[in-house]
Amino acid sequence: MKKITFKKLKKPFIIAEMSANHCGSLSNALRLIDEAKKCGVDAIKIQTYHPSELTLDSNEKDFVITDKKSLWKKRRLHDIYTEGYLPKEWHNQIFSYARKKKIICFSTPFDESSVDFLEQLKCPIYKISSFEVNHHPLIERICKTKKPILLSTGMATLEEIQDVIKIFKRHKIINYAILKCVSHYPANPKDYNLKSIIDLSKRFNCAVGLSDHTVGIGVAIASIALGGMIVEKHFKLESKKGLDSKFSISKNSMSQLVNECHDAFRSLGTVKFGPSFNEIPYLKFRRSIYASASIRKGEVLSIENTKVVRPSYGLHPKFFTRILGRKAKKNIKFAERITRKKIIF
Repeated sequence: MKKITFKKLKKPFIIAEMSANHCGSLSNALRLIDEAKKCGVDAIKIQTYHPSELTLDSNEKDFVITDKKSLWKKRRLHDIYTEGYLPKEWHNQIFSYARKKKIICFSTPFDESSVDFLEQLKCPIYKISSFEVNHHPLIERICKTKKPILLSTGMATLEEIQDVIKIFKRHKIINYAILKCVSHYPANPKDYNLKSIIDLSKRFNCAVGLSDHTVGIGVAIASIALGGMIVEKHFKLESKKGLDSKFSISKNSMSQLVNECHDAFRSLGTVKFGPSFNEIPYLKFRRSIYASASIRKGEVLSIENTKVVRPSYGLHPKFFTRILGRKAKKNIKFAERITRKKIIF
């Protein structure tokens, strides 16, 4: 497949994030690729890790989610990552199937060994998770691949983002994009502060986009209107419920997201005033001056016998006050256009 250059994108690049929505089934993973393709997305993204590389298999409080608002409250980190785990034994089949379906497949690696593994599979793009923004050894390893990189910035301070960009520059990575993200599940739209997309684009002179963890698709569409060119959205099968299903969308909503994002992008256009090509036929439905009663030659034009109405074939309405008190050069029928040639000025 053709290499993606984020800064040269001609249309929004839409990513269906599989995450844990395979629900422990290779068959589900392949079905998600099928449905993503039908929805018109550009890429499907997976996550590559092993639970033991992310956390410790411990029952201590530090390793249990205590946030009462969390979807995963009271659960052990190790259990969550085990449930969401996509076995590396499945990766080759997933990448091969995606290539067969002509949809880009790439991954978020969470440790250096996963990058090594993904390189064997010729992973075309890498994403840096928001939770790994401070994991500089991992970022260094990803940069060594020289592949395009997506940087997710949930929770990240400006200084932390700048530190990562410095690593990119040191490795001469120029094909990267920064994704505005909120690492809360599901995320509240008001927490997104999408105007940051404009700032990120100007500050780092790079492609920008959105990693969306909200429930609907409105935030994604708004991000395109603000200059975003990439949208990543968690994607699920309609009938399956997993770790991420509460903030994932299924095929109908994903199809709508794709269509609406493309429409939003096309609507941006350029700075332009005046009628569009498709508006020109409707100019005739503007107002102009017509006779609202029969007018005899020599009769004075007044508000009793002239009126500003639709359509626009008569004299421009801006002349209405100027024609009042003038005399008709000829007989003018009811509903006849008032023009300069019919008035004595």
